[in-house]
Amino acid sequence: MLVFNTISDFKKHLGKDLPTGNWYNITQEMITNFANATLDKQWIHVDEERAAQESPFKTIIAHGFMSVAMISKLLEDLFVIKSLKMGLNYGLNKVRFPNPVPVNSELRMHAKLIAIEDLANNGIKVTFSCNIEIKGEEKPACVAEFLCALFE
Repeated sequence: MLVFNTISDFKKHLGKDLPTGNWYNITQEMITNFANATLDKQWIHVDEERAAQESPFKTIIAHGFMSVAMISKLLEDLFVIKSLKMGLNYGLNKVRFPNPVPVNSELRMHAKLIAIEDLANNGIKVTFSCNIEIKGEEKPACVAEFLCALFE
């Protein structure tokens, strides 16, 4: 994990990769909780028997949007800015889901700091290039540009 004292220090990392994140196991409980929270209870996410019989993946798969929803948490493993008072999700660009995430897969984040813009109230808008890797797979689960607002 990279540790920055201030936003000013963080800005010096523009254009550079962040450290590779920790692996997270994607459990059925997580997938079911996401299905319940989003009301997306399609059988490919929640019906193990049907998925085994009818799905081309032969198992439950996580929602694509679950990968996106994990970006904030996955980024927390990569860096900290000690002077921050708060951060807000700002949006996404160019989101793609090149590979499904089977239940019990492990995911981790690769990210690069690609843009920083100053905001009012001692803040910055940051754009990260995010690649969520699936352990043992060539294609990632998710590729996206993630934007957040950070405030000192």
